[in-house]
Amino acid sequence: MTEEEIIDEGTEHKTWKGKLWSVVKIILIVVVTGGLLYWVFSKVPFAKFKDRLIHANKAWVAAAVLCYFGSMLFSAWRLLSFFKSIGLRLDYRFNLRLYFLGLCYNVLLPGGIGGDGYKIYLLHKNYKLPAKKVFWAILFDRLSGFWAIGLITVVLIILIPHISDLVGLRVPVALLVVGSIVYYTVARKFFREYTHNFFAAHLKAIGVQGMQLLCIVCLLLAQDFSGKFAPYLLSFLISALASIIPFSLGGGGVRDAIFVNLAKPFHLTADMAVYLSFTFYLISIVVALLGVYYVFRTDRLQAGLPDIEETPEN
Repeated sequence: MTEEEIIDEGTEHKTWKGKLWSVVKIILIVVVTGGLLYWVFSKVPFAKFKDRLIHANKAWVAAAVLCYFGSMLFSAWRLLSFFKSIGLRLDYRFNLRLYFLGLCYNVLLPGGIGGDGYKIYLLHKNYKLPAKKVFWAILFDRLSGFWAIGLITVVLIILIPHISDLVGLRVPVALLVVGSIVYYTVARKFFREYTHNFFAAHLKAIGVQGMQLLCIVCLLLAQDFSGKFAPYLLSFLISALASIIPFSLGGGGVRDAIFVNLAKPFHLTADMAVYLSFTFYLISIVVALLGVYYVFRTDRLQAGLPDIEETPEN
């Protein structure tokens, strides 16, 4: 991806081919999301999901929303660590506003790149940093999330006897340890600049995933759940990895389909699985829409904050 292509993701100035692809991509995303949701609710009637949601304990659902919101605060804080690594000094309030603006763009502009593309464009424009430099900071932010999911997944596998007996413990633990060493070694050797706050950022990544797991726990408690949490949490993490694929609307449909497919081998209640995945999806949309104000008033991103420094600190 060239610097011009990266910047172009955040602007309205695209060639006719770019505009055509954008339209085609949106159509594909809507079709894929709709098709997957249709399949999911053909396996688990929508009425069952609706019944669970209506009768859920509202206090626990509210707690789930707060946990997800907290995970987004952690996520914005994590991204700030990678920005600091490249000498990009952002006021934390500006970073938070920009982060929620990006979340909102990812909902309004299907495909997941809309928010990241806009952040790259805006930071390149205001701070005169090469777009690729910002791009790599955001990419490492995403990679830290993958790593945290991998770490917690291995822990959960250990806690689920019938899964650990099936796959064993040596393989997932070895994959995590070797993968982590290779990941850090490659980052340190070829992307040294982005590793200045490496460990702090990855601890925050664990915080992000931890808060999202707490969100799932709260949604389970909202159903007076008294079974084993680990299988549902492990299914959630696996579905989270799958939902990163950019051909769905905010992960909708993909996450739900994975949950349904894992219901039998992981001994999950199918309608509970759909309730968890789809309610989580709805919560993510609600929280993302908190940034809608800045979609229409981008001039307010800097309101009440110090003037943007044209030259980042090195």
